[in-house]
Amino acid sequence: MNHISTTDRVTTITNVRIFDGKRVLDKQTVTIKGEKIINVGGPAPAGAEIVDAKGCTLLPGLIDAHVHTDIDGLHDALLFGVTTELEMNGHWSAKQRKKISERNDIADLRSPGMGITPKRGHPTQYMNSSSNLLIRFFYRYPFVSTPDEAVKFVAKQVAKGADYIKIFIEDGSCVGFPGLPVLNDETLIAAVKEAHRFDKMAIAHVTTLEGGKRAIGAGVDGLAHIFFDCQITNEFVSTIASSGAFVIPTLVTISSALGNNASALATDVRVSSRLSRKWLDSLSRSANVYPQGKLEDAFASVMALHKAGVEILAGCDVSEPLPILGGLAHGASLHHELQLLVSAGLTPIEALRAATSVPARRFGLNDRGRIVNGARADLLLVKGDPTTHISDTLSIKAVWRQGVQLENNTL
Repeated sequence: MNHISTTDRVTTITNVRIFDGKRVLDKQTVTIKGEKIINVGGPAPAGAEIVDAKGCTLLPGLIDAHVHTDIDGLHDALLFGVTTELEMNGHWSAKQRKKISERNDIADLRSPGMGITPKRGHPTQYMNSSSNLLIRFFYRYPFVSTPDEAVKFVAKQVAKGADYIKIFIEDGSCVGFPGLPVLNDETLIAAVKEAHRFDKMAIAHVTTLEGGKRAIGAGVDGLAHIFFDCQITNEFVSTIASSGAFVIPTLVTISSALGNNASALATDVRVSSRLSRKWLDSLSRSANVYPQGKLEDAFASVMALHKAGVEILAGCDVSEPLPILGGLAHGASLHHELQLLVSAGLTPIEALRAATSVPARRFGLNDRGRIVNGARADLLLVKGDPTTHISDTLSIKAVWRQGVQLENNTL
């Protein structure tokens, strides 16, 4: 892997179809200098290294809007062209962020720090299953049970560098642990208000329609899952649309919860060649904690929201290859999520926006998610045309992270 960005290096990618994060361009060249894109559509400068990409499509580096990660996860993500991961709960990253930003062999990271949850609340039920000491360390943190505690907890995460605030609203009924304690409304609202006082987004974990209603009622900026205990109602579709909140459906996680594995993904050579056996085994399992649910209901909810103008962001909720989870892997599962978004009814271009320009804009990542002059050269080159056939995102030919091409990543 190349860890060094050479500021004077100039590379021009030619004869390429360009999806700029919003649409397909009628231009066929992109020039990179150092860490930035310096020209879209112009001729190659004298002395530029030429990459002839005939038959390929160039995309902005993908953004996974829901993960729980570590260095190994960030490494695997980049292998699949995921150049940024948005963590949704994690302790370890606070002290690692500067080092992560300086490396070009792993994906970049944004994080809320630790999420707000009551004592014995979600996700503490996973503690005994985790082999990750950094995750287990979470349970020594103070929990939140009152509005005052919520205010202090938010301030503490912001002081540690949180990019946004995560709040858990999970009674356990859809994740195999019914009866989990949940925050009361007063504490939930206090947490959201304090996040906004610090000019931070508040993002809520929900898996039930009732949890979603409580989150939107409290004024959150986004839902980190779509609820899957039932289809969304027309009334609530309108409520979410009016609120301006976004939704990260995590359809791959819902599919796993319903008992569906991702073994077809695990046996795809485009995936199996890039992942370790433990992650391939994890892909071939499922959580199977809510078999009575229907993936079609989640699909219908996604499309109802999309048609109402609610912005959909692509994220997969991958964490560890735990026996009680399954069906997920860093990097690969975001490509699976794109496929499921298309199965739900989004066009391939709409799905690609959900993993590029839309999360970049909603999370204030104004330097990425687009192929435009001056943007970070976070790029993914794939064989074929994913704007027509979404599965072509997995036919990876090259990945650049801040202008540095990931070595030895072509099949």
